[in-house]
Amino acid sequence: MKHYPIAIIGGGLGGLTAARVLHVNGIEAKIFENEPNRQARTQGGMLDIHADSGQLAIRAAELYDEFLAGVTPGAEALRIADRTGTVLLEAPDDGEMERPEIDRGLLRNLLLDSLPDGTVNWGSRATAVHPVAGHPGRHEVELADGTRFTTDLLIGADGAWSHVRPLVSAALPAYSGISFIEADLRDALSKHPAEAAIVGDGLLFALDGDIGVIAHHEGDGSLHTYLGYRIDEDWVNRVDLADTTALKALLLDLMGGWDDAIRGLIGNADGQLTVRPINALPVGHSWDRVPGVTLLGDAAHVMSPFGGEGANLAIYDASQLALAIVAHPGDVEAALGAYEAEMFPRATESAAGSAANLELIFAPDAPQGLLGMFAQAPEAA
Repeated sequence: MKHYPIAIIGGGLGGLTAARVLHVNGIEAKIFENEPNRQARTQGGMLDIHADSGQLAIRAAELYDEFLAGVTPGAEALRIADRTGTVLLEAPDDGEMERPEIDRGLLRNLLLDSLPDGTVNWGSRATAVHPVAGHPGRHEVELADGTRFTTDLLIGADGAWSHVRPLVSAALPAYSGISFIEADLRDALSKHPAEAAIVGDGLLFALDGDIGVIAHHEGDGSLHTYLGYRIDEDWVNRVDLADTTALKALLLDLMGGWDDAIRGLIGNADGQLTVRPINALPVGHSWDRVPGVTLLGDAAHVMSPFGGEGANLAIYDASQLALAIVAHPGDVEAALGAYEAEMFPRATESAAGSAANLELIFAPDAPQGLLGMFAQAPEAA
């Protein structure tokens, strides 16, 4: 059975960042990722990387110059509109780099390309983890193909439904009451000019009670849209999600009376729609120190996406965990204790903010609450 001093379960942004920060400090780790290869799927839309968290992680990974080269100019622009398409607030990109936008796939590639060959074990889905008897802090991991290995430091970076989390916590994510339907319009300026015009250069919030449309103009010229809808969790069992035509018809019926261009973000979408129920762990989720194992990102504190913190927290967690390991050579428990003591309150604050923003965005009087928030703190725009 192979043994790895540090094993990271999950090769998303968090897992990659942890491995990269460790690498630049002379410590190697192995990543075990479920996807068969780096091209297995598209990586989603744009990310705004915050100066006080995500950007600090990128600096710790010594990739800041490469990150700056990949930022999409003008993408920090913001619009808030109502269902009629009337723009109620418009904030241009001020170029201050507080929350510059970068394509998620590009950031992932920067991290992947910065790691030594063989760091990521592709097609390696963890199916079981358990402590090794007689070896405090050591764990055995079983993969879907039957392969087993042991590690002295197991890092769960494997998302909302983490296989590592049960080692430290019995908590499970719960449905937030909101589902997202994700759509893309490619070559927007030439093929979808009306939709491109309503979205503008950056981010659009178009809100009306239980329905919210959040769309972004991507660096590749496409429009990436999330239609958020407050609905019971079982609704996905009442529709054929594979029937894109029928699903579009259902959603357009829900959006009766909305502006045609906003409806077009769904009705004219290219390819299939993706349905994503929004789940979250309890605000304040934490655990007692368990030797040899910890979590980061969504595995530790998955929350609704309405605080804009998910990816930022994941990579910041990862950098802080890696730096704690560097600062406590040979003492895994001291490193994990220091990391968790700092991570828990930070995650609690962000999760509370995300939960509050969900209620703000899907309030009966939306978008008035969001407008009020920006009126009180205009720098947030």
